[in-house]
Amino acid sequence: LDVLTKHGETLTVPSVTGKDYAEATRLLEERGFDIELQDSVYVDTARANSVVRQVPEPDAVVKVNRTVYLTINRSVPPVIEMPNFMSMTFRSAEVALKQYGLQLEDTMYRHDFAKNAVLDQLYNGNPIKPGSKISMGSKITLVLGSGLGQDEFAVPDLVGLTYEQARALLEGNGLVVGATIFDRDVVDSTNAFVYLQRPEKMTPDNRVIRIRQGQSIDIFLGVNRPEKTFDSSGANY
Repeated sequence: LDVLTKHGETLTVPSVTGKDYAEATRLLEERGFDIELQDSVYVDTARANSVVRQVPEPDAVVKVNRTVYLTINRSVPPVIEMPNFMSMTFRSAEVALKQYGLQLEDTMYRHDFAKNAVLDQLYNGNPIKPGSKISMGSKITLVLGSGLGQDEFAVPDLVGLTYEQARALLEGNGLVVGATIFDRDVVDSTNAFVYLQRPEKMTPDNRVIRIRQGQSIDIFLGVNRPEKTFDSSGANY
């Protein structure tokens, strides 16, 4: 019985990963192994019908007549439903693309207050709706928010406001509180007043300075509320 079953004899499993399935089958059979096709997957970086995984692994020492299970790469990518990446952050969408087996082709930016949020998703240059059929491995372009609004408007006047009032006014206009500098004698920020801002509301020659949503304004605060003076045009300085 030991002679018939070749009891105690062993073989070393050769590496067939990356080889064409037909070539891998021939090589394993020549070495005395049985072969079973266990699964097929899609890997966009591997050749069609090539072996992407084998069990037992290469160089494993096994008994004679052992079966080697092979997983090969599909020749045609599977069709999936297009995910919805809209409103995701770029980083989250980038991770999700990989999870769905899609590739990032490019990124584009559009004026929008939502910085680096996905505003649209494109396939072959055209918008693609979530749920549309698409081949795994397809390349997708993501349109992202630049963090700046499209329209410009006059810089708000913060001088004379408390810190909380200035912050509320900025946030209400979609602006960001930039550097916040308190004078040394300020011990309570709630009782401090803005006496200087950058950028200011007006240029030295009394032209209105304009700003976009998403931009920031630096504010300087002291303990005394500044008195505003006005020129003949009505502009304060």
